[in-house]
Amino acid sequence: MTALTKLTLKGALDGLAAKDFTSVELTRAHVEAVEAARPLNAYILETPEKALEMAAASDARRAKGEAGPLDGAPLGVKDLFCTQGVRTTACSKILENFVPGYESTVTSQLWRDGAVMLGKLNLDQFAMGSSNETSYFGPVTNPWRASGSNKALTPGGSSGGSAAAVAADLCLGATATDTGGSIRQPAAFTGTVGIKPTYGRCSRWGVVAFASSLDQAGPIAKTVEDTALLLTSMSGHDPKDSTSLDIPVPDFTQFVGKSIKGLRIGIPKEYRVDGMPAEIEKLWADGIEWLKEAGCEIVEVSLPHTKYALPAYYIVAPAEASSNLARYDGMRYGLREDGANLTEIYERTRAAGFGDEVKRRILIGTYVLSAGYYDAYYLKALKVRRRIAEDFDKAWEKCDALLTPTAPSAAFGLGENSNDPIAMYLNDVFTVTTNLAGLPGLSLPAGLDANGLPLGLQIIGKPLDEGTVFSVAGAIEKAAGFTAKADKWW
Repeated sequence: MTALTKLTLKGALDGLAAKDFTSVELTRAHVEAVEAARPLNAYILETPEKALEMAAASDARRAKGEAGPLDGAPLGVKDLFCTQGVRTTACSKILENFVPGYESTVTSQLWRDGAVMLGKLNLDQFAMGSSNETSYFGPVTNPWRASGSNKALTPGGSSGGSAAAVAADLCLGATATDTGGSIRQPAAFTGTVGIKPTYGRCSRWGVVAFASSLDQAGPIAKTVEDTALLLTSMSGHDPKDSTSLDIPVPDFTQFVGKSIKGLRIGIPKEYRVDGMPAEIEKLWADGIEWLKEAGCEIVEVSLPHTKYALPAYYIVAPAEASSNLARYDGMRYGLREDGANLTEIYERTRAAGFGDEVKRRILIGTYVLSAGYYDAYYLKALKVRRRIAEDFDKAWEKCDALLTPTAPSAAFGLGENSNDPIAMYLNDVFTVTTNLAGLPGLSLPAGLDANGLPLGLQIIGKPLDEGTVFSVAGAIEKAAGFTAKADKWW
């Protein structure tokens, strides 16, 4: 049965269609894998009964010839997506007993297309973090280990549970979210593929909010084609989300494997940062060569405001977080601590319910929005954000997509950067620009470092041009021939 968990999503769907196995068999294999992998702490809530019930329903549909595009495929759900009747916590104590009475739009579309839910996946609390160490349920451990070492490594964040579960064959794919790199950096750290689509491509309704103008849902999966399959189901207009784009959703799988001959690929000179490991420089150079061999023209472009992206992001995101998280006051739902009066209930509830990183970001956000500082910080950050978007607009005059590294390093050890917020924030240096500009960005594994750990390359596309991103990613995936998997130690 373990062979079933090693399948790609596409391979599993083909096997189900050919009646090589049933969804119940496929799901049971994954349920057993999830139980055996508890040391990874990827799942914070397992739903085996629900999964097998959904799988049986899928087999019944398939027998009647009514199978949907994802029918029978077991998936994991990041615990930021509300799931009706199934606990949803955002990995925070303040929501530890919250059971939604509704389903997020993204997950409802996956279930509409026949997917099966294995459980809820770990993440940084309220998606705030780059290492999955801020979770109330404890950190996720990366399935990968450095050669000759037993040191526990981070799977990245905030979607660390999603990336680790996919890398360890604990699901065929997973939902994730990306506010400043939270899909792409974990994908790079775990040898998986993750895409953050254009802002507005996927509905945010029913997804616990961090920073509403930056948050975007997307999938993490084993291959470029698998992410295209999932994104096709996850995308679409939602009248319940005012930022959702009312545009048709193409079948993204049609772009994977398409020729990229004649495309112009931009290489932003500002992404060559000081102290970047030579291995990442080499990987980037390899990626450029692969694209040249595929018939692409390589163009150097400039994104001059990139150096201001991190400071702008760490003003805009906490400002929106401080506003969004004001709803957790102990009065309506979630944790409530006793107090002598209303103010004391608020103070005690928020002090007990939020973790240190969430408190840090709320304080920063409240500060930059306060009287006397709003113009100096928040408005200035919004102006910088506009300049960053304009940089990309100019770049698109010269190229069709951009190629960059995904992260400035391979996975680092748990605990290594947790006491240094600045070092942690620098993990997002190559990813935050796409969130600020609302662009699609995909990370795929393209090589290993000297310690045998995966490294990722990032493709950034024009607004709503996920098609080109998937085509370029497919070409790199084919050229890189990345097939490495983590050695099973759990």
